[in-house]
Amino acid sequence: MQLEILHVPDCPQVSPLLKLLERVTHLPVTTTMIDSIELAASRGMTGSPTLLVEDTDAFPPSEEDRRAGGLSCRLFRDHRGRTSPLPTVDQLRDALTARSLDPGADLRRS
Repeated sequence: MQLEILHVPDCPQVSPLLKLLERVTHLPVTTTMIDSIELAASRGMTGSPTLLVEDTDAFPPSEEDRRAGGLSCRLFRDHRGRTSPLPTVDQLRDALTARSLDPGADLRRS
């Protein structure tokens, strides 16, 4: 499974997202800096950070969130609809499990 984080320069949420991912999986994660609206649009970035799993947004945004995306900070919604700068560990695990091409993917259960 290929994991990639798209982010703007100096995004403060990249490091915390990487730490959350370490709690969920042993899989390698690449990071890609996005510094133009055109590049953000071509890569499907809907705010920073955007986690791609096999080149698909792990947290498909609502239409409203998609319009606000691009080079802005990204907000994630919990199960109650509250916003946060990062998804929860459970949301990450669920997103990776749902998008896994390999049922035996290396996902941690801690």
